[in-house]
Amino acid sequence: MEQTAAKKSIPMLLMKSLLASYVLTALLLFLLAFLLYKFDLGESKVNLGITVIYILSCFLGGFLVGKGAGTRKFLWGMVLGAIYAALLVGVTFLVEHRVSENTSSLLSSLFLCVAGGTLGGMLS
Repeated sequence: MEQTAAKKSIPMLLMKSLLASYVLTALLLFLLAFLLYKFDLGESKVNLGITVIYILSCFLGGFLVGKGAGTRKFLWGMVLGAIYAALLVGVTFLVEHRVSENTSSLLSSLFLCVAGGTLGGMLS
């Protein structure tokens, strides 16, 4: 009976952790926008900041889902990172009507999201 309850709670745990990841993403992107406005940052620094924000957000989500899951923490962190990246690509497609001009940039972002979630799950 406990396994059934645990399996039912995993999707809810994933959604809550994803929500926390996206809230952190929004807050950090607002901070980055403020820093861009205040200090006139270059494009390379902004791109680096966005990449770091993705990694930190996925790490937080992986950490939260790993704490809640109890077993296979790294796997649930990896799943969270993959879902985070898939939603990111989906929203980008809906807004811009294309995925990305640079495939290597897209793949590296996907990899970093999955790696950040996995690391968060492992360290939880």
